[in-house]
Amino acid sequence: MTSRAVDEIALTEHARLVLERRYLRLDDQQRAIETPAEMFRRVADNVAVIAASYGGDPEVLADAAYAVMARLEFLPNSPTLMNAGAELQQLAACFVLPVDDSLAGIFETLKEAALIHQSGGGTGFAFSHLRPANDVVHSTHGVASGPVSFMEVFDAATETIRQGGRRRGANMAILRVDHPDVERFVRAKAETGKLHNFNLSVAASDAFMRAVEDGDDYELVNPRSGEIAGTRGAREMFELIAQAAWEVGDPGLVFIDAVDRANPTPKLGALESTNPCGEQPLLAHESCTLGSIDVSKFAGDGGEIDWDRLGETVDLAVHFLDNVIDANCYPTPEIATATKRTRKIGLGVMGFAGLLSQGGVRYDSEEALAKAAELMRFISERADAASAALAEERGAFPSWTGSIFEPKGVRYRNATRTTIAPTGTLSLIANCSSGIEPVFGLAFRRRHFLDADDADEVTEFIDVDRVLQEIGRAEGWWSEEIRDHLLAGGSLAERTDVPDAAKELFVTAHEIAPESHVRMQAAFQRHTDNAVSKTINFPKDASTAEIADAYLLAWREGCKGITVYRDGSQDQQVLSHLTVD
Repeated sequence: MTSRAVDEIALTEHARLVLERRYLRLDDQQRAIETPAEMFRRVADNVAVIAASYGGDPEVLADAAYAVMARLEFLPNSPTLMNAGAELQQLAACFVLPVDDSLAGIFETLKEAALIHQSGGGTGFAFSHLRPANDVVHSTHGVASGPVSFMEVFDAATETIRQGGRRRGANMAILRVDHPDVERFVRAKAETGKLHNFNLSVAASDAFMRAVEDGDDYELVNPRSGEIAGTRGAREMFELIAQAAWEVGDPGLVFIDAVDRANPTPKLGALESTNPCGEQPLLAHESCTLGSIDVSKFAGDGGEIDWDRLGETVDLAVHFLDNVIDANCYPTPEIATATKRTRKIGLGVMGFAGLLSQGGVRYDSEEALAKAAELMRFISERADAASAALAEERGAFPSWTGSIFEPKGVRYRNATRTTIAPTGTLSLIANCSSGIEPVFGLAFRRRHFLDADDADEVTEFIDVDRVLQEIGRAEGWWSEEIRDHLLAGGSLAERTDVPDAAKELFVTAHEIAPESHVRMQAAFQRHTDNAVSKTINFPKDASTAEIADAYLLAWREGCKGITVYRDGSQDQQVLSHLTVD
């Protein structure tokens, strides 16, 4: 890829603040000792060194990687930005750890999770192998406390560890729907008020979802003995899940059969858990490095995508992320081994809502769904080609033999290539919309934990949609009065000084029907190797039946999971409107 000069990094004030508090190297007094440009150069140089071991030119790769990062067109996941070329050198964001049904195994996993959190990563766990509460423990002649009790132990440990001193700990807990403790798991957040450092998801099988549709019962199975532990009404359990999600936003669902059908290396084991935001299914001990392209920066006049330049960026990103696997210093030898045998990467997008707005396309339209499919199909095919080219130069991933690709004779360097991550902080740095989400609001309050001395101290600042302002200023109708109206929770539709075309175009998350949210997730999932992080937003007055309908639609549409959030269902939320006096 041709490297173009970058004279200045176009960072917003908020982006600079986040970089200073979380990403830039600090001295002993927590003062930044590098600039954003120096950070990008540090990361590019460190990761590009790997090219030499494969006969490449590190300087060429470093210059190209620096250029796309400095232009904020591509950013790797946060641990890479924080740690590449620094003491930790832990560059992956996503980890899955096994939770074995023994006290020693549980606390060995807890130790590994602490090391991962300290280095900036997030962890996912399948607690499905743990025997249920009150089950027999032969070694002590006692009874088991069950998965939820151990989850509370993990949660407490996470609370004491700030990720590398820069990020809060994050976990995913998954429990199979046929586990005898599933109801306690479903109600865990709603009833205890604990587990603040966990996202929860129920692993729902196709058989369970069909039983929900048909109104049938299903069996609960003791994971210790394999014996049937009882039966439940599938629809009753499904409604309990929807009710808990209505109350507190958890649990979501992971459609575990859809996840495992896409498992590229089934002989290595089943995929039972994901990273904290649900977009990265991984085998036990695996990690994955993610990166995202701001697709809004590849739109020309009229919103048309510069496909050639986007394709070059995909090629570079795949090359860069493959290098990250070798440049990484892993928390444990087991993680290093598991990661390098499949070499999974996850390239995704951010700025999708902005791309649509720039092209005059409303988010909840058929045209937007077609654009999503066209965009992700292109990125996926280009990433596949780039990984195949790397396989010719460097060899296929070590577990290629026995993978789903061997019968086809297709050799990839990376067992997976694409993932859609939420990109919360990365999109703030790039000044674009998050992942594939619609904008939460055209002007809203954003909350971050950025205080170096107090992990619970919240920093708030105002976020106004960049594309809205650009179009409004270009057309001559944007004003501070409109901004304040939006901040207070008002809508564009209420303004007589805003053109009808803008009112029609700029739709926000809560103005979009849940069905449209799900269909957009499915459009991206059809062209994504791993999974898609997408929040299905509901207004405060939504019903539990509406949430249940969204769950069913996501399964029918082929999504690998679903996360819902009803506005106001948590006391504190990252994004909200601000009352202006």
